[in-house]
Amino acid sequence: MAQNESLSLVLGIIGPVSILTAGLTMAIGSIAPALGEGKTVAQALSSIAQQPDEANTITRTLFVGLAFIESIAIYCFVIALILLFANPFWNYVVGALAKAGG
Repeated sequence: MAQNESLSLVLGIIGPVSILTAGLTMAIGSIAPALGEGKTVAQALSSIAQQPDEANTITRTLFVGLAFIESIAIYCFVIALILLFANPFWNYVVGALAKAGG
């Protein structure tokens, strides 16, 4: 009986910790890409102002670079979704509860 209670307690902790971790993942994981994108765009605009003839090349390279920078934030988003909706810890605890007879 004590094992069921401890597993239930763990199950009650996994939810809030997963939500907190998903929030922190998105918060921290979005700061660096946002700063990087801002710096990249500012530098691209400065480069276009200095060499207007190369605007097409700079713009094309800018968009490729922004896509790579944005992929970091997308990875953080995917990790947050996994923690919220496909959390592997849920299955472990639920399986342990079922095995223990709870």
